[in-house]
Amino acid sequence: MPELPEIEAYIVALRSRVVGKTIRNITVKSFSLLRTYDPPIDAAIGHSVESLSRMGKRIVFSLSDDLHLVLHLMVAGRLQWRAPGAKVPGKVGLAAFDFDDGTLTLTEQGTKRRASLHVVRGSEAVAALDPGGMELETATLEAFSAALKKERHTLKRTLTDAHLFSGIGGAFADEILHRAGLSPLQMSDRLSEEAERDLFDATRAVLDEWRTIRIDETGDDFPKKVTAFHPKMAVHGKFGEPCPVCDSPIQRIVYASRETNYCATCQTGGRILADRSLSRLLKDDWPKTVDELEG
Repeated sequence: MPELPEIEAYIVALRSRVVGKTIRNITVKSFSLLRTYDPPIDAAIGHSVESLSRMGKRIVFSLSDDLHLVLHLMVAGRLQWRAPGAKVPGKVGLAAFDFDDGTLTLTEQGTKRRASLHVVRGSEAVAALDPGGMELETATLEAFSAALKKERHTLKRTLTDAHLFSGIGGAFADEILHRAGLSPLQMSDRLSEEAERDLFDATRAVLDEWRTIRIDETGDDFPKKVTAFHPKMAVHGKFGEPCPVCDSPIQRIVYASRETNYCATCQTGGRILADRSLSRLLKDDWPKTVDELEG
């Protein structure tokens, strides 16, 4: 799923291409994409894009006449900038937005269509779509601490709760927790003041660093390989590879289709966290420490 750094990279690339430009035509191939019917999608044709902004993991296209297109890419939605008049891509194409200088296409891999597009009028209608998570760039430690304690969940789940924190998904939650030296299964209401500050600092630093990485990598181009994995990541997607801090093998927890990556040495005091799909099978043979695992 594109998270805050990837969404910011899309917005930077889009600003130079569509802000101040008029939408000449819109083609929607998958009507599951549209989550509103009034105003209709065709109401946006002929209006210019006045500004772009991020709302959580959503991209907001603010048009003239107080119209707004609110796009959520979800897990597999991706944007491409193509030549003017480009067709909606075949099997994976959802929509195309034509401008004088190019066409913005929206695709989604897989069979599940989760990406969404809302067409709304007025700032209040846009605000109604905001899940309400705080923006870490401007958050205070006090507000961050209060959000952590609002509900009792694991840190991984808490960080990825869009109602609490804006723009964080599974990939960057893994990176943040590794930077902070905290277990993904640590309960959010059981942190010391020092651990809360470490997590606050790590969250802001990781998101800021990766925003810069993603934008710098794109340059004047348009984001192309937007995935949840990157060779510069410390733990996410690095199962079995050495931790960049201590060289211990990166571990993982797999549940349903979700994966959490962590370093046992850096984050859990050497403990291997139980993986529901394997520990239930292995029972007493499930390794409890890095030393047991390597032995």
